[in-house]
This record gives sequence, C-alpha cells and structure tokens, in this order.
Amino acid sequence: MATLLATSHPTVTPATSRPALPRAASFWLVAVTTAALLAASSAPSPLYPVYQAEFGFSSSTLTAIFAAYVLALLASLLTVGRLSDYLGRRPVLAAALLVEAAAMAVFLDAHGVVALYAARLVQGFATGAAIGVLGAYLLDLQPATGSRLGSLVNSAAATGGLGVGAVLSGTLIQYGPHPTRLVFVILTAAFVVLALATAVLPETVDRKAGALAAMRPQVSVPSAARRAFVRAVPTMASTWMLGGLMFSVGGSLLAVIFGQHNHAAVGLVLGLFAGSAAISSLVLRDRTPQEMERRGTSLLSIGALLFVLALVSTSLTVFVAAALMAGTGFGPAFLGSFRTVSQLAEPHERAALISAIYVVSYLAFSIPALVAGLLITDAGLRDTALGYATIVTVVAAATLAFGTVTTRRPVRV
Repeated sequence: MATLLATSHPTVTPATSRPALPRAASFWLVAVTTAALLAASSAPSPLYPVYQAEFGFSSSTLTAIFAAYVLALLASLLTVGRLSDYLGRRPVLAAALLVEAAAMAVFLDAHGVVALYAARLVQGFATGAAIGVLGAYLLDLQPATGSRLGSLVNSAAATGGLGVGAVLSGTLIQYGPHPTRLVFVILTAAFVVLALATAVLPETVDRKAGALAAMRPQVSVPSAARRAFVRAVPTMASTWMLGGLMFSVGGSLLAVIFGQHNHAAVGLVLGLFAGSAAISSLVLRDRTPQEMERRGTSLLSIGALLFVLALVSTSLTVFVAAALMAGTGFGPAFLGSFRTVSQLAEPHERAALISAIYVVSYLAFSIPALVAGLLITDAGLRDTALGYATIVTVVAAATLAFGTVTTRRPVRV
C-alpha cells in the first residue's frame, strides 16, 4: 500500500460566496447524488450475463472489465481524490458528474467489449473523483458539529444506491424496452441534472494553493487518524472483498450455478445484499462504532460461510440467505470503521482521508475479483467462487480476532 503521508495546506484567499440552497437541503441533495453515483456503479452487474451472450466473451474477460472500473477508480482517488480540499467541493463534484454522464453515454452506445472497457474506465475515473468529495461534503454539511449523520448517510446512501442500481437495472432488462440501453438513458440524464444542480450548493472549503502537488499519487491520512485507520483496515477489507464477489460474478453465479435466468430476480438478489447493508446501518446507527464493527463483522462471517454452503449445495435459497446475512453485516461493519476514522479529520483533511478509506476498500473490492477472473478459465466458475467465499470467511473471522486484540492493546504507528 502507498505510504501514508500527511497533507500540507497553505493559506490563500477564501472562495467567493454566492446564493445557495439552505444547508439542510444541500445535505440531502448531496446524499441523493451519492446514491445515484453508486447506483450507476452497480447497474452493469445484472447486465454482464446479457453482454456475455451478446458479445461472446468469457468469464475472465467479464472480471477484467469489472477490474478496469475499479483500477481506474483507484487511480483517480490517488491523483484527483484530494483536489476538493484545494479547489473547493463544488467545481470538482460538477466536473466528476459530467464525466460520469459521459461514461453512461458510452454504455448507451456500446456494441462490443472495447466499448465496455472504455465505459468502465471512464466511469471508474469519475467515481473516484467524486466519492471523496461527496463523503467530505456530507460531513461539511451535516446539521451540527459532532453530528454522526454525515457518516451514516454516506454509508447508507452508498450501499442503498448499489442496491437500487442493481434492482433498477435488472427490472428494466427483464421488462423494459431496449434492455441494454434504457437504464443508461436514465442515468445519463440524471447525472447531467445533478451536475447542473451543484451550482446551488454552498461551497464549504476555501481555495488553497498546491492543487498540482496534491495530484501526486499518494494515500494521505492525517496523523490524528492514523491509529484508527490501521485498526479499521481489516474491517474495510473483509466487507468489500465480499462485495467484490457479489458485484463481479454474482450475476453469473445466479445464472450458471443456480439456474436463475430472470434478470429482475438477479438484480433483486444483488440489490438485497446492498439494500440490507443500508437498512442495518440505519437500525444500528446509535451503537458505538466499535459495537457496530463487531456485530457487523460477525454477521458478515456467517454470511460468507452461507455462501460456501450455497455453492456446495447449489441451493438458491441458501444463496439468497447468504446475500441477506452478508449485506446485513456489511453495512454496520463498514459504517463503524468509517465513523471511527472520519471523525478524526479536520475539515480541510476530509476529502484526502475519505479517499484513503476508499482506496483500501476498493483494493479489497477489486484485486480478489481480478484474481478470481484469471482462475475461472482453469478452475471453473463454481470452484473459483467457492475458493473466494472461503477466503472471505477466513478473513472476516480473522478481522473479528484482530478487532478483539486491538481494543485491548493500542496500535503503534
């Protein structure tokens, strides 16, 4: 992992104020934007089996397309993820949303594998540029100093958006006209509108010099947050590893292993995983971050074990139960770790820290899925997924043990 570096912030003239929405309305507009961004990231998942049949590519190519998105996202996080701490939240978010709209337009006109790679690369870059801004904006705009609403909405909107994207896409594929096009017409229009809407958001960060220097690839964690960040890494990794399994090959597993060819049902199962994560985050929002992490990781471990049992027994019922249980654990586990770390950043450090959180999360999201894609050719889809789910079960169990140890003994950095 890249070296953890502190960020310097020279003083310059504050940004010019202009008429804007009230803070409360702005907060919820940013929340909706977060949900829309993550909905777009999961929308292609139910489409992957359709694209495979239409364009005739292998499962390894499928996971490579998935990995292209995440690698572009990581590159964006490492370079432009901190720009809003220097240039202001509003201009960086507007630019990222316009690039996201362009990615949706590429999907809209996709006629082969090359177009899918291009669309996912552009989308990954846009998402990486936006995700740190949105998380920081929610913390900036939350109702009061010390409020936990920003971290809660950031987690719930992200996971809820993943669920909505999968369900919407699957339903439109099954029942709507132009199954590989309609969802991207809707998303293209949505991102153009959201980009225009940034004009009425209040700016919460003064412009600072040093934006070009901030684009040097690095992960930046403020010194005050480093211990908490190290403690949170195993939780971030175990949760997002399982998310990578679901959103890279989940649709193919449902079709090939479990015989589910109704695209709306595929989208619903994928949406169940993400939706249960959002709901459980809301239910457990008043617990301490440590308790949320502990409970969430316990449920995640059970869910991962159920995935193993589902693949061994080829039982669709057990697979659905696994998605529900794992998602229920994902939500509070990630929210607990996010809340613990994010509250330790100063306002001018927030985008950098949140970018660092998502760098770790998306590395865990992508690398195992990419390795699985390479193994599928020789080992087959079922055996590869079985090995993946087993590894996630072990990692989640180890995370529980690690959490127990680190709550008793300080981590030295």
